[in-house]
Amino acid sequence: MTRSLPAVFLLGLLSVAPFATAPAQAAANGPLLTGVQKSTVHDYRAVKVADGFVNPWAIAFLPSGDMLVTERPGRLRIVRRGALLPKPVAGVPEVVAAGQGGLLDVVLHPNFAQNHFVYLTYSKAVPGGSTTALYRARFENDALVDGKDIFVAETRGRPGHFGSRVAFDKNGHLFMSVGERQAPPEGDLTKHPAQDLSNHHGKILRLMDDGRVPPDNPFVNQAGAKPEIWSYGHRNPQGLIVHPTTGDVWETEHGPQGGDELNLILPGKNYGWPVVGFGVNYGAGKAIHAGTMAPGMENAKNVWVPSIATSGLLLYTGTRFPEWRNSLFVGGLAGQKLVRVTLDGQRAEVADNLMKNQGRIRDVRQGPDGLIYLAIDDQGGQPTPIVRLEPVVRK
Repeated sequence: MTRSLPAVFLLGLLSVAPFATAPAQAAANGPLLTGVQKSTVHDYRAVKVADGFVNPWAIAFLPSGDMLVTERPGRLRIVRRGALLPKPVAGVPEVVAAGQGGLLDVVLHPNFAQNHFVYLTYSKAVPGGSTTALYRARFENDALVDGKDIFVAETRGRPGHFGSRVAFDKNGHLFMSVGERQAPPEGDLTKHPAQDLSNHHGKILRLMDDGRVPPDNPFVNQAGAKPEIWSYGHRNPQGLIVHPTTGDVWETEHGPQGGDELNLILPGKNYGWPVVGFGVNYGAGKAIHAGTMAPGMENAKNVWVPSIATSGLLLYTGTRFPEWRNSLFVGGLAGQKLVRVTLDGQRAEVADNLMKNQGRIRDVRQGPDGLIYLAIDDQGGQPTPIVRLEPVVRK
């Protein structure tokens, strides 16, 4: 059953040129915002936490207060007491660092204090190309030990759109996004790999914490369908969270020129790529989709036109920014901004655009101190920082 798009989005479409291209990229390694910045409800300051990262992709916080940061070329780094340690973590799998591929997400097991499990996603070499893989290891003495792949997606394609975010729910299930691997949207769109349940292209997956398939996944008993699939019809999902109270799964994914989406992910549902959407093809801007919505395909909760290239997604639950509690924060790569989205149950509305033109925001995480941390990624490979937003009391 489809749902109508929120009124805030429909009104927003009237104020932007349809299918406009993303804004030009500013210098990703330029100076950070100085002084106090304002938003609708909180003033804040951007503070550099650590510097010198090459294509940082994801952040995870250890109970000790240390930070783990993945660098796409294939390194896992440690930030300790505000300093980036010079030696990368040993035990990382060999990655295919080409195009958009490499070492991608890093997430701790919910019971990390007991089992020390760390999960990495990465682009793995397979016959005929590369795919998205999920690797689990124990973190001991600043190294990964006893590591192994616990899931390898069945995808092939160009060296991009690996998806690759991971999130746990409160029951210990692991959700993982896999991109459509830039499979061209042409011909019969209903036959596109993202619409095909016999592969993992353009899917959100649900696994046990050891990579096994939960018996209540929606397609477990469907002949020819991959049992790991939770939802399908996605393009390149680079933001994924599970609401700790409601259990709702939220996802952001890249559209092409226009049509980035914020989706509420429901089991067994089809999210439409490439049959429906709000983007157009690169270059000449030719139409891709059969329409913007269709029966049996889920509508996004918010759509960005022009595209901001969504990456990184956070549900803020801290106390340092009390008026931001229960807001989603969406990182923008090409858009070079941090977007705050308010939630009213399962309705979403854009409220603020923060950190504008300060670089490509690849990841957004909440620290144990209740502050918001951003990984800034310069596509040109220049070293970039991890940045923290700190509250400033309004006078």
